Amino acid sequence: MWISPQQAGVEELVQNLALWLKLAVEACGALAIAAGVLLVAGRWLRQTLAGLPSDYNRLRLTFARFLALALELQLAADILSTAVAPSWDQIGKLGAIAVLRTALNYFLAREIREAEAGSLPVRT
Repeated sequence: MWISPQQAGVEELVQNLALWLKLAVEACGALAIAAGVLLVAGRWLRQTLAGLPSDYNRLRLTFARFLALALELQLAADILSTAVAPSWDQIGKLGAIAVLRTALNYFLAREIREAEAGSLPVRT
């Protein structure tokens, strides 16, 4: 006798696993942002307390890398959401969010490359 995946509960198991994995990936994205904030704030505070000039571009570039990582993690979470999206409306919304995050990540990565190449104006 053949048992369908629905009867065996496999489909529900996969959906629950995907939702938990999505939550974990989103949490990692939030942690990446928090880590970037703490690292950059700590460096800025040390520079300020030591009376050194603040290296704004280096701090900004460091934080941008953390933001790029977080955006990639959030995009991964969006992709996981499409595995369990029950309607075309939700898939469309997830697609729009994914496009926005991809565009943000593209421009952020471009700015990082320009800063590393030294073509951005220096701020103090």
